[in-house]
Amino acid sequence: MSDFNRSKQLLLDARAMVPALLERQGEAASLGRLPDATIAEMQRSGFFKIMQPARYGGYELPPQQFFDVQQTLAEGCMSTAWVLGVVAIHNWQLGMFDDRAQQDVWGDDDSTLISSSYMPVGKVKRVEGGYMLSGHWGFSSGSKHCKWAFLGGMVPPAADGEAPDYRTFLVPLGDYDIVDNWDVSGLQGTGSNDIVIKEPVFVPEYRTHRSADGFSGDNPGCKENTNAIFRLPFGQIFTRAVACSSIGALQGVVDSYVEVNRNRVGLNDGARVAKDPNVQMALANAVSAITECRVMLKDDLAYFVNTAEAGDTPAIEQRIQRRFHAASISRKCADAVNELFIACGAQGIFCGHPLNRAWLDINAGRQHVANNPFKFGRNLGATMLGQPNTDFFL
Repeated sequence: MSDFNRSKQLLLDARAMVPALLERQGEAASLGRLPDATIAEMQRSGFFKIMQPARYGGYELPPQQFFDVQQTLAEGCMSTAWVLGVVAIHNWQLGMFDDRAQQDVWGDDDSTLISSSYMPVGKVKRVEGGYMLSGHWGFSSGSKHCKWAFLGGMVPPAADGEAPDYRTFLVPLGDYDIVDNWDVSGLQGTGSNDIVIKEPVFVPEYRTHRSADGFSGDNPGCKENTNAIFRLPFGQIFTRAVACSSIGALQGVVDSYVEVNRNRVGLNDGARVAKDPNVQMALANAVSAITECRVMLKDDLAYFVNTAEAGDTPAIEQRIQRRFHAASISRKCADAVNELFIACGAQGIFCGHPLNRAWLDINAGRQHVANNPFKFGRNLGATMLGQPNTDFFL
């Protein structure tokens, strides 16, 4: 199948899932994770393989195709789109690891999934051939559907004067425990539980990925996986994976908002809601936010893909500016859905209202550390004024 036809089919399959995802929202919230049927359907449709190495059954499609699918699913359930965004991006990152790590995960089953917590809290000790790792990590989305985990930690300097080395450690289920503690108000279905390694476990050198390699694009996996997508900056792609589901969720709100309010009459004054200028303006602002985020996303991804395909390195000024773009997505969507929520009136506080769950989910997504625009906006403004760059997850 050509890339064009595959991309088209993936979007058709995602669109076809939306009604079922809407019906399963309550089940996902009750379970505190995605229903098995949802994971199975995404596996059958190949959503997790969109950016996975072709050598292990993947499609190696550009990131725009992936984010189009993610946003479509979010119209039905943002928790589903969030889990896909995080877990499927791990399949792309694993393609950057030494091929021995890819073989460990996919050698017997190329549908095996990986969760993560990149929090740099792991306790790391250098030993012969690798590292001993232990610690307690939070927010591992989709962890109960995965057999491996990416866990963050700082490798101590090998010699005096060297800087600590942030790495992602690949660890199999069995070496870590999942703490079932996901009790939250928004994104309830993501199952973002804690991960614990009480007694140190051995992680071989080849099952680690250096942040510096993810920044430069000079990854060990690029020897076998030669597609340009494996040279894309990790910090630019992953951060959009935890931002872009908000766009689709907001689109779902707009669609339901129009349907509910087109002919609705207010209970207090008997006036048609469609004639309320506050409702009209809130709706217009939401549509504008969706368009702005999608155009910005498309332009940013095109820049990074074109740069990688040309064999060039993204300019640091572009990285800083476009990192701020990624962090702005959730804020724009949260501001828009909050305005719609206020214009909706008291009916919006009911759990069964079409707007309520998306309002909670979008605001929960806004709380992710990668979606806080102020740190990245300040860095952009500071560097434009001649101050040093303070962010290297770019």
